[in-house]
Amino acid sequence: MLDEVRFTTDDWLMTDTKNHSNGGVAGSPEGRIFQPASFAELVEAVELAFDYRGDVTVSLKSGESLSGYLFNRQVNGSDSYLEVFPSDSPHAQRVLYDQIAAIAFTGEDTATGKSWENWIAKKDSERRAEVNRVAADAQARGIL
Repeated sequence: MLDEVRFTTDDWLMTDTKNHSNGGVAGSPEGRIFQPASFAELVEAVELAFDYRGDVTVSLKSGESLSGYLFNRQVNGSDSYLEVFPSDSPHAQRVLYDQIAAIAFTGEDTATGKSWENWIAKKDSERRAEVNRVAADAQARGIL
């Protein structure tokens, strides 16, 4: 059974980042489905889903499923849970880890192909084009 969670502005606290790395996973998990066989694998799958910048679908052992953005998780033994903003509801849902059968990365990874290096290259290209445009304009006016 899914629990509905209602938040106030006082509830928005920064989640921890102690278990994250800056690039441990090569590529995007978009389109992959994880069916963890152990608690450790489930924790790892939830961490990937937490870092994912698209929607996930959490399949429950009851046969229900929940699609949305995973925005929080808490690992605390048998009380471990994750929280999702469902695609079809304005209210967050809390799911206990022991209810989870699978996690699918079903939404588009909005960060795929976007990196700092690509942004720098694009901005450099735009700046060079602007320099060329200004130079051509100055030449046309006889300034250069």
